[in-house]
Amino acid sequence: MCRVVIGVGGARYRRRVQTGPQSGAEAASEVTVRSAVGRYDGFFEVVGVKKPGGKGCWCMSYRDSRVSTEERPAYMRDLCATEPGPGVLAYVDGTPAGWCSVAPRSTYRRLMNARTIPFVDDRDAWVAVCFVVRAGYRRRGLMHALLDGAVAHAAEHGAEVVEGYPVEVPDGERVDVISGYVGTTRLFEAHGFHRAAPTTGRSGHRPRWVMRRELA
Repeated sequence: MCRVVIGVGGARYRRRVQTGPQSGAEAASEVTVRSAVGRYDGFFEVVGVKKPGGKGCWCMSYRDSRVSTEERPAYMRDLCATEPGPGVLAYVDGTPAGWCSVAPRSTYRRLMNARTIPFVDDRDAWVAVCFVVRAGYRRRGLMHALLDGAVAHAAEHGAEVVEGYPVEVPDGERVDVISGYVGTTRLFEAHGFHRAAPTTGRSGHRPRWVMRRELA
């Protein structure tokens, strides 16, 4: 088991989750979830492309895919320098290990123009749109900690409702890393979200749902 500390803005609480492979003695770890504001270096460690000249999403696919690969690091650095920031980071014993992009839907160009993800109402819902967990830290429950932190971060900045668009995975089945970057319906349901609307979107050929959690 590990101790999870959610500390984004004024929100700070602790919960325990299972982490790591269940073999031998359990290792005690502390997972801390923080806003990405002022923590671009942590964002870079989790999401950034390390290979010189390498291409990557840089968490821009939903925000604005028109931004060139060369401009994406500076774009995200600027977002990490101002409130509310582009998301939250999970640290395991001080090491950046996970990321969740969470921000108002209006800041994601792809979502505003999406034909597959419907709008439920006129409110500008905050959206936990994607998760990244570094190799070596997976299957430790970090996505649970990240989603907790994303909700707390959104609430701290006045969100009335938080959404996600995860895939539906039958009980007993696992989803691969590529398809599961949006999370699963089981994950969101475990954190108080309900199914608000079906979508025509797919990830890894699996159906996606609009999942919602009311905060106001």
